Amino acid sequence: MDHLIDRFLNYLAVERGLSANTLVAYSSDLQEIKGFLNAKGIAHWDEMTRDHISAYVQALGGRLADRSKARRMAALRSFFKHLQVLGAIRQNPAARITFPKAGLTLPKVLSGPEVEALLLQPDVMQPLGKRDKAMLELLYAAGLRVSELTDLQLRQLHLGPGYLVVLGKGGKERLVPLGEWAAEALKVYLEEGRTILLKGGSREEIFINHRGKKLSRQGVWKIIKHYALQARIRQNITPHMLRHSFATHLLENGADLRSLQTMLGHADISTTQIYTHVARTRLKEIHQKYHPRP
Repeated sequence: MDHLIDRFLNYLAVERGLSANTLVAYSSDLQEIKGFLNAKGIAHWDEMTRDHISAYVQALGGRLADRSKARRMAALRSFFKHLQVLGAIRQNPAARITFPKAGLTLPKVLSGPEVEALLLQPDVMQPLGKRDKAMLELLYAAGLRVSELTDLQLRQLHLGPGYLVVLGKGGKERLVPLGEWAAEALKVYLEEGRTILLKGGSREEIFINHRGKKLSRQGVWKIIKHYALQARIRQNITPHMLRHSFATHLLENGADLRSLQTMLGHADISTTQIYTHVARTRLKEIHQKYHPRP
C-alpha cells in the first residue's frame, strides 16, 4: 500500500508540479486512510469498496472542519483515479460517490488600523527589529505565503525597479510589486541589520534568525504572534492573515480580480474570488455599524 502511495506522490510532484507542502498534506491524508483500512483487516487498495469509503467519511464525523474533510476526499478521489490508470485496481470505488462539499469559509483579515498597529511594533533600532519590520512590511505589501517569504533569496529581490520574483506553488514564478514602504524597510534591513545577524557568515535567504540561519515558518509565526500581542490585536493572528488582508484591502480600493490573481499566484481565478465575498461582508458590517438606519 505504501509503494502505491509513493508512486502517486511522485506523480504529483513530477508531472503535476505540486508543492512540497501539498505533497505532505496528501501523504498524511492517505496514510490516515490506509490506517483506517488496516484496522479493518484490509491490506491492499484493490480490496477497498464504496462501503469502506462511506464508513471512512462517517468515521471523520464532526472532528474535522468541512474544508479538511473535502481535502481528504479530494486526495482519495485523485489517488484511486491514478491507481486505475496504473492498472493497480480493477474498479474505482470512489468513481460515483458524491462527497460532501466544503462550505464557504471566509478568510479572516485585519483591519487597516490593525495592520498599521502591527507594523509599528518592531524596534527598528535593533537588528532583529529591522528584520521584523522588513518582514511584516513585505508580507502585507506583496501578499506572500509564509513559505515564499522564508525561501526568498537575494537574487529574487530587485529593489531598484521595486519588485520581487516569487517562486510559488508548483515552482511557478511571478512578479510582485514591492511598494515604497516595504522597499525602504528591506533596504534598511539589508544594509544595517542582516550583516550583523549573519555574524560573518553568508546565506542566500533574505530573512535569517539570530543564529545566522534561515528563518523558519514557525519562527515567523511566533514573531507575528508576539507583535500582535504588543499591538493588542484580539484576533488569533497568523502569517496568512497578512496575505488575506493584502488581497482584501486591494479589492476594497478598486483592484481588479485578474491583477490580484496574478499577484497572489492563484492558478484559478475562482480561488481569488473568495476575497470578493470578504470585501462584501466587510462593507455590510461597516454599513450596519455606522448607518443611522441599518
